[in-house]
Amino acid sequence: MSATVFSRHGNRRTTGNMAEEKLSFEQAFTFNLLSTKKFTLQQDPKISRLLMKWSMLGRINIQAFNFDQSFQSYKSNDFAWIFFQDPCVKNNLKSLDTAGSWTPLGRDITHVNVEVVPCTKVSVDIFNPIYSNGIVRTSGHIVRCYHEIYPDFDELRMLLLEEDSNNYHIISPSDRLEFLFRLFKHLVLGGELCQCEDVIDPYIETAKIMYKDLVSVQKDQETKEITVVTTILKVSAHDHSGLCYPSATENEQTFAYLCIDPFKRHVYILYHSFGIGDFK
Repeated sequence: MSATVFSRHGNRRTTGNMAEEKLSFEQAFTFNLLSTKKFTLQQDPKISRLLMKWSMLGRINIQAFNFDQSFQSYKSNDFAWIFFQDPCVKNNLKSLDTAGSWTPLGRDITHVNVEVVPCTKVSVDIFNPIYSNGIVRTSGHIVRCYHEIYPDFDELRMLLLEEDSNNYHIISPSDRLEFLFRLFKHLVLGGELCQCEDVIDPYIETAKIMYKDLVSVQKDQETKEITVVTTILKVSAHDHSGLCYPSATENEQTFAYLCIDPFKRHVYILYHSFGIGDFK
């Protein structure tokens, strides 16, 4: 899915009072840090041990902000742009610098890349094909396999990374784009010194817990159908020097997702910077 670039000039129109429209547009949202909001990722010792094993501990974080106006999903690009312009966000949104220290954004953003991430799943059925195609055994153990480059490889990573593998097709292109599957893939691939799991359950359970923390659902009172109400945006931002957030260096495992709840008027930012995680 292609990303949209939304720049300082992206919201200008060719007619009317451009300056007035731009000013009122950029004042549409005000953000405040929810410093007391806690997530399971940050509190569960079991998850911390797993993140340490996967070389993600100390490099992954969730922050929460609220906002004061109604959010419309079709204005996602506008929302992301305003988010990065907000003074509270600039002073509080954390990222890892090259020394491995958490520092606030603290800079003027010139444009933002926005990718709307599909988020429709209300169960873990998306993982069912993995259990019936020789990727894991009935015990849940992941099947090891040969790889020309990586000495310690398995069928699960083959499924995630190798498009010409026998099992790549068992997860549909649309399901691969889903936020739940992305979370799962991020956890499996981990950080720079990731130690792989022998069984699949920790990956799926951790992805499910994170998903429940970040995504809100509602039930239709008539049909009893449960649907996701959260909008997920994968974002990156540039300043005058170039790419600066989530990092100045691009990597598939360096990411930032805005998870927007339109009813609570909350936005949760899931952040990870690829590297060597904490060991204690």
